[in-house]
Amino acid sequence: MDYVPHTFEDKKKMLEKIGVESFEKLLESIPESLRLKRELSLPPPKSELELKTHLKELSEENKSTEKLISFLGGGAYDHFIPSVVEHIISRAEFYTAYTPYQAEVSQGTLQPIYEYQSLICELTEMEVSNASMYDCASATAEAALLAHSQTKREEVIIFDSVNPFYIDVLKTYTQRLDLKINLRKNKGGIVDLDDLKKTVSEKTACVVVQNPNFFGLLENVEEVEPSVHSSGALLIMVCDPISLGILKPPGEYKADIAVGEGQSLGNRQSFGGPFLGFFTAKKGLIRRMPGRIIGATQDQEGKRGFVMTLQTREQHIRRERATSNICTNQALCALASCVYLSLLGKSGLRKVAELCLQKSHYTALRIEELDGFKMKFNSPFFKEFVVQTPFPPEKIIKELLKRKILAGIDLKKSKLGLENCLLISVTEKRTKEQIDYFVEELKKLI
Repeated sequence: MDYVPHTFEDKKKMLEKIGVESFEKLLESIPESLRLKRELSLPPPKSELELKTHLKELSEENKSTEKLISFLGGGAYDHFIPSVVEHIISRAEFYTAYTPYQAEVSQGTLQPIYEYQSLICELTEMEVSNASMYDCASATAEAALLAHSQTKREEVIIFDSVNPFYIDVLKTYTQRLDLKINLRKNKGGIVDLDDLKKTVSEKTACVVVQNPNFFGLLENVEEVEPSVHSSGALLIMVCDPISLGILKPPGEYKADIAVGEGQSLGNRQSFGGPFLGFFTAKKGLIRRMPGRIIGATQDQEGKRGFVMTLQTREQHIRRERATSNICTNQALCALASCVYLSLLGKSGLRKVAELCLQKSHYTALRIEELDGFKMKFNSPFFKEFVVQTPFPPEKIIKELLKRKILAGIDLKKSKLGLENCLLISVTEKRTKEQIDYFVEELKKLI
């Protein structure tokens, strides 16, 4: 936004144009009891130069993964973004576009969304994808609502190995509905299969499984799936898209719905958003999917074109019949993901996933060499793992920040009973030198 100050003369001309004598006239409809009776405590005005300098100083107080060595994860990851991604999404026709209601003038917006959907379907090996959602948390909640609508059942089974933030959003979405959230405890960091078999019933609408889960561990989805489908429930999988470069996709696990966080695909962490949630499903569920779906068609002249095929949102249909009453497709973030996947291709994505796997396991082995540090769980992991520490992780995080290292996430805050546990994530960006430096700084704290 440009710096555009208004002089008293400017304000006078604007009021004359509007047809009022003073600014106070514009406030007459606001009751006196609601008006502030004192002056705001504001600093003196600044010139454009002074203001930019001040804002720059404020921004430099932020701790950014751009300037620090980051081992943070838990749903937002520091992956490499090729320069061409931001170059393309910065084109004016993309970053200024709104919902493409008029297909005849929105082909340049509709086509990349269609390509995004196609790429997400190929990545997950699912049959249909929508045009993306707010984030993975809201996509997970919407998936549960779809399962409830499809099965007419009132129970959602979800294990606490799913990201706790996603569980919180799920609870928020469903608190006014006849839908019970049955939160189950993990066993050794993963789904307790015996507990699942005992719990799932003819009342269960769906079972939500995250793979890799919040702790970075790989779930035994092959053993989960039969228990879910034998009861008539739907299987919802929450996925890390980067992991699908080397892991079996949800389609192969016979998942009914697969969702995930697309931030890893060419989007910056941006202090927690905006992100995008991808949402895919079996074709039979397409009319119950939230958001919008772009389809390919032909015009009267036989030329290929793109349209909104399905858009049963609250803006287009009666509220009670809408598939979702709170969703948007985060088009610019989805475009970044589309460009990212197109650039990397299958081999590139596989290479990124392999580097994450190799570097995270190297880091875990190095940390286990330190006195008092040990792995919390024994199951295989992808790019994140939990380390039990000899002293509070809060101290580690605070001290290593002074060395320009973001050490990870203190799991005490997750309320899962994981005291003195640190969640560490390692992406392809971390070099051997950075990892070794991290381990050496941990060693100094012992």
